[in-house]
Amino acid sequence: MAQWIHMYQMLQCLPDETVNSLYPPSTFPIEVRHYGADWIESQRWEDFSLEKMDQESKAQTLLEQTVSMLQTIAQQKTDVVERMKLMQISRNMAMFQPQPLQFVVMVRDILRKERVLISANNAPQYQMYPSRDNMQDVEHLGVKVLEVQEIRKKMHQLQEELNWERQNYESLQGPFQQNGLDSARPEIQKLQNHIQQLEFNVNSMATKRFQLLKDCVDCLDLCQSRLITRLKDWRWEQHKAAIGHPFDDNLIPLQNWCEQLLGMNGNLRQELMLIGERTLDLQERLGQLLQVLIQSSLVVDKQPPQVIKTQSKFSTTVRYLLGEKVAPGKPVVLKAQIINELQARNLGSVPGDNVGELINNSAILEHNTASKSTCATFRNMSIKKIKRADRKGSESVTEEKFALLFSTEITITGCDTPYRIQMISQPVVVIVHGSQDNNAVATIIWDCAFSERDRVPFVVPERVPWRMMYSTLNSKFTSEVQTQHNLDNYNQHFLAQKIFDKPDFAEDFSNMMVSWGQFNKEVLPGRPFTFWQWFEGVMELTKKHLKTYWSEGLIFGFIGKQHLHLILKDRPNGTFLLRFSDSEIGGITIAYVSATENGGQKIQNIQPFTKRDLEIRSLGDRIRDISGITYLYPDFPKHDVFKKYYSEPQVPSVLGYIPVSLHTKVGMDTTLMGPNMAPHAENSHFSVDTSALGANLAPLNENHTSAFLGDATPSPPNMAPLNENSHMGFNVHTFPSPFNSPEIPSDIIESPTTPHHIPEGTDMDIDLESIIKTLQSD
Repeated sequence: MAQWIHMYQMLQCLPDETVNSLYPPSTFPIEVRHYGADWIESQRWEDFSLEKMDQESKAQTLLEQTVSMLQTIAQQKTDVVERMKLMQISRNMAMFQPQPLQFVVMVRDILRKERVLISANNAPQYQMYPSRDNMQDVEHLGVKVLEVQEIRKKMHQLQEELNWERQNYESLQGPFQQNGLDSARPEIQKLQNHIQQLEFNVNSMATKRFQLLKDCVDCLDLCQSRLITRLKDWRWEQHKAAIGHPFDDNLIPLQNWCEQLLGMNGNLRQELMLIGERTLDLQERLGQLLQVLIQSSLVVDKQPPQVIKTQSKFSTTVRYLLGEKVAPGKPVVLKAQIINELQARNLGSVPGDNVGELINNSAILEHNTASKSTCATFRNMSIKKIKRADRKGSESVTEEKFALLFSTEITITGCDTPYRIQMISQPVVVIVHGSQDNNAVATIIWDCAFSERDRVPFVVPERVPWRMMYSTLNSKFTSEVQTQHNLDNYNQHFLAQKIFDKPDFAEDFSNMMVSWGQFNKEVLPGRPFTFWQWFEGVMELTKKHLKTYWSEGLIFGFIGKQHLHLILKDRPNGTFLLRFSDSEIGGITIAYVSATENGGQKIQNIQPFTKRDLEIRSLGDRIRDISGITYLYPDFPKHDVFKKYYSEPQVPSVLGYIPVSLHTKVGMDTTLMGPNMAPHAENSHFSVDTSALGANLAPLNENHTSAFLGDATPSPPNMAPLNENSHMGFNVHTFPSPFNSPEIPSDIIESPTTPHHIPEGTDMDIDLESIIKTLQSD
């Protein structure tokens, strides 16, 4: 599935035409690629071609397996829309039955095109692990190093033999010169030839050894460059994870890679030292490579929160990938300090003035044998105070970015000198009050989504194309809500209309530029909040109260009122859909078709339900309460769709108490109005809390404080001020304290032993009305 993860990231920024061309909707829709990613990438599509007719039976099997796979996935889907769509796609693939080779070759070509796109889009940034090619290079380097060592050993043996033969030659040469024996001449000549051959062999091997060492250093340089690039990729992927991009935080493969290269560097340095002065250039190169490797192996494994409130505790973990090679003895202590943007740009120089004071800002580097990791964990760090830079123009404190700088001095086994190493965290925004959190998060989102690789800290563009903004919103929404149900094209278009303030614009927004100001600096027209504040409110509401509804496709989501009227205008009365409110933060409303007085139709929107409303009564129960809505758009009976979200009816209490239920009322409810009350607005909700009627009235369960519930509405005119402990929506008679029961007529006083009788066929509405009338006539 690794290839699809890479490709999925790229799709967010590709034009629709390119996506449709890559995944033809009529033959191989993108849904097939998405849901069957694991299975598709495990098959041998490259084995097929149109010319190999003998493979037709294998192609037929793959086609049948693909159809079966889609049908299995479809049956597992709880969302009826997705299930039906996948079943239809599987039926459409029957067109390939006469020519299965065309199908498998089509899939083969799609996968090839994906690989080309990934490669053209800087593929290393999508690699979760060192690629096989990189590891083969490391293995090849290891073989070369072993070859150098073998040559050295052979040279040593030859040199010993050469030294021995020279000694023999000298021992024979002396007597021969003294006595002039002709019989010894052939033996001496043979020995002399052997010595010359040995000398030639030693010199040849020395030349080969030196060239091989040079090749090894070049290969080590290449492997280490790729490692450094992969470490940067890992940090980049970690940075992007803040907006929902997939991220594999496993550092073990990279740690093994670092340790292998460190070992090979040590072996090569040893070999070069044995040769002597003629290798000084290579020794210097190896020393530089060693320093870069040691300094690059420090990573922030667990980033600090990117929004940090002063005087609040937070934690972070720094990991050293060469931890097992740290020289024993003196403990390694990492220190953290907070730096501003200017200091982050000049890490090579000594940091200037402290811009903040950190508490608990040191930690010891400790090795964990079980996990094979060496980490320093800052468990209770806190920013005591922060010094801010001079702001430019309208820049707010939530737009200023800082970072944590971690540094220490470390000595590696086999190295003579200690090395100074340091690493900075991802940018953070420091706030002093919780009310700043939302705007601070917006700064981080913009930074994570639109910053470029290897940028100057912490530069970001002022404007980005809408397609990139939408991709970011979609990734953030799905990751925050923890759902696989993406925002659709209708949602995308409405979000664009909202951020650009173009409600009538029907063209493509993809290449229009969105500014930081439009995202979270300028309030939306006619609203007291910014685009991000509004979007974040919807995201938070969905995450906490609507996740399953959204994941099953029951919420239409972001849709404008013009489009809403367009799709509902021809639907029967009672048809409704769920959409996010565009007039307030964190609200979901029900839009439905209802009849007018003259027999026509109109589309109405119920007052939005907020987080507080849904905490009191769930969305499913509210939908059940409202009798005027019957079919979820386009034509799903509401009870079939929402039945599993309905709460179970309450059973009578063992103490004899009468259960009290909460119900949502839509529009005016005249049975609950006193003579001096003005009617509520048509699309509002009304609530009654019987707990305000006094302690000795019908005893309610303490967890059921009201008989009716809806969204809070402004108090109608002519109402008497309410007691601070009252939640009643009507005039309340104030009783003397202590409560004097004889002042209340006996017919509404509950007996302490006998439950208050409610006549058959009545409900709490009637009972409450009688209480209200009694209270008002007192």
